[in-house]
Amino acid sequence: MNEIKDNVTTQVPPLGGQGVADMIINIGPQHPATHGVLHLVITLNGETIKKVEPHLGYIHRSIEKMCESLSYRQFIYVTSRMDYLSAHINNHACALCVEKGLQIEVPERAQVIRVLMDELTRIASHELWWGAMAMDLGAFTPFFHAFRERENINDIMEETCGARLTMNYIVPGGVMQDIHPNFQQRVKSFIAVYKSKVDEYYEMLTGNTIFINRMKGVGVISKEDAISFGMTGPAARGSAVTCDVRKYYPYEIYNKLQFDEITETGCDSLARYLVRLREINESVKIIEQLIDTIPEGEFQAKTKAVLKLPKGEFYQKVETARGELGVYIVSEGGTTPYRIKFRSPGFSNLSALDHMARGSKIGDLVAMMGTLDLVIPDIDR
Repeated sequence: MNEIKDNVTTQVPPLGGQGVADMIINIGPQHPATHGVLHLVITLNGETIKKVEPHLGYIHRSIEKMCESLSYRQFIYVTSRMDYLSAHINNHACALCVEKGLQIEVPERAQVIRVLMDELTRIASHELWWGAMAMDLGAFTPFFHAFRERENINDIMEETCGARLTMNYIVPGGVMQDIHPNFQQRVKSFIAVYKSKVDEYYEMLTGNTIFINRMKGVGVISKEDAISFGMTGPAARGSAVTCDVRKYYPYEIYNKLQFDEITETGCDSLARYLVRLREINESVKIIEQLIDTIPEGEFQAKTKAVLKLPKGEFYQKVETARGELGVYIVSEGGTTPYRIKFRSPGFSNLSALDHMARGSKIGDLVAMMGTLDLVIPDIDR
């Protein structure tokens, strides 16, 4: 039997003494491709992957149980610590679920501001992913270029919300405060900068022959298998799965906006890469439709200081940068949720890693993990 002790690899000769022995190695529990703490136990035959077994739990904080002791205003912000690169969108999902239960009508101005902040968050997340993805494969320069553009978004967030990563800007009924007077001009300046730099992304990475060879045909997962594993977001749309929540279950004002759902048919790491890169352009398109037409009016609906959801079950899903996030609340009519469950996109997407990695080489594993865009606290709540 194979054994693992203190990250020491052991080899056991195969039965009959013929062929190459399987080898078990540990990646993690800390690894630069995961942006968090993940432990993979990998069974290899030579350099060929036979099995990938994720071990979770290293940063589990029992967020769902914590939420059950918090009010309907407080629990929203705990979710910023799950997928911290989609913190604003996580908060948005929770607020929508509470608003559904209380039948709160959100002012149109607040809806537009929320969507603008969602799409800026999506761009910032994809920018970080693009830079980190390149660095995982050995290209260091794109990391600096990605953070150059992302820093502009972080500055806008800080000026508007007071924070750069976990914004805590959403409240039931709208947003915590109105946008900063400089908001529109700074967003338009960022869009202009991004458009002037986007060609560099192709020159440095997308059109690079070495990069294409590292990605094409690597980590293949068919459309049927992606659906079977419950994959969502860009990871699923790289396998031609149409699953954009903004399109099929629109919330806020997404049904009034013109944008495309980006899909690719390659079903490999390159396809997942192209989906995310093209999604940035769609987010830019959404922002351009809204930034000059933010309606006047209130930025927050009037609500009671203490919120009590009626007895029942409520569910809301949104499209984060990594896929479908679902918020499920069971209320007994009190001031705190009786039960809360989050359906996070990263958990289902990670479940497909073993399937797509089997038969591949160990050197290709980082490319597969990078295109899944794993944020471990989103998985290990």
